[in-house]
Amino acid sequence: MSQIDKTVFISYRRTNKFTALAIFKELTAKGYDVFFDYTSIKTGDFSQIILREIRARGHFLIILTPSALQRCNEPGDWVRREIEYAIEHKRHIIPLMFDGFDFGDMAEYMTGDLALLRNYNGLRVPVDYFDAAMERLTDDYLNIPINTVLHPTPTDNLKDVQTTIQFASSQPTPDIAQLSAEDYFERALKRPADDLEGRIRDYNQAIAKRPDFAEAYNNRGIAHFNNGDYNKAVEDYTLSIEYNNPELFRPYISRGNVYFTQEKYDLALADYDEAIRLNPEDDEAYNNRGVIYRKRGRYNQALEDFHTAMKYNPTDASPYLNAGLVHENLGNFKVAIENFEKYIDLDGRRADEVKGWIADNKAKLDSQK
Repeated sequence: MSQIDKTVFISYRRTNKFTALAIFKELTAKGYDVFFDYTSIKTGDFSQIILREIRARGHFLIILTPSALQRCNEPGDWVRREIEYAIEHKRHIIPLMFDGFDFGDMAEYMTGDLALLRNYNGLRVPVDYFDAAMERLTDDYLNIPINTVLHPTPTDNLKDVQTTIQFASSQPTPDIAQLSAEDYFERALKRPADDLEGRIRDYNQAIAKRPDFAEAYNNRGIAHFNNGDYNKAVEDYTLSIEYNNPELFRPYISRGNVYFTQEKYDLALADYDEAIRLNPEDDEAYNNRGVIYRKRGRYNQALEDFHTAMKYNPTDASPYLNAGLVHENLGNFKVAIENFEKYIDLDGRRADEVKGWIADNKAKLDSQK
């Protein structure tokens, strides 16, 4: 039977946590029962609580900013998992589209069931008209009959759910500086990839308004790295780590990449090890660590890392190329050829070079038969 339902789940990317908190405050003040994981650390049993809360609530709000979907092509990404779970269980999904977000820019990330998200009736939320958008959200989007089978929170999880909601409720209402910092962060991402100075200026503004903005330090570090300023990049990645909570493993990979470029391999290894400890399914950390093992002649460890990277991201070409190079060093030309051919199937950047090597060594193998 259709009825008005006032239970809401808010899904968001951690870079937008103050925007999510502002929405949480608005809805709870108007009598909505809102689940909002302010800490955004989805580990252990709590990851199952998150999914159960999606099923326990009629409305599913997803905060869409330029950064919101950009990691949805990574294995195990939680934003993607939450959206697809809400679609699977037929929640009333409302995309909240903030300034700078455009589904047309997200095509490469919106694969599989996630592509269905663009079919839902979304609400534009202009930064300067946030209050008006919240009025429209409650009056027009949430205040409608829905026909959804709810699955109440299991008794064993009630305490954790209530604690999570109470913690979010105890947080101060976000101020203008916090929300503005997120706006500058998103503005940087909308700039052309080669506008490094513009991105750095926006990240400077974001950090000035919110000095503990770990993701802004990380992204400014990326811009410095791409600008060739490795020392500033390391400084920013280190600050990102200092202000980080345990879920953010990216700065370790990014700093490890700088150390790798500087041939400081011991430091790079330590960072890749830590990234893998924090996220055991990150293919990039395994691949990059494997390259260092290969350079040091630790071929078995290198191959183990390359195979793990393939397992977690079978569409990335790099581990196949790197595994092929190891087998070439070991004289396993047949296996090397198989890996190189797989690399060519996935990526053509070094195709001509690799094809020449394959042809030469196939001829050698044929002559040995």
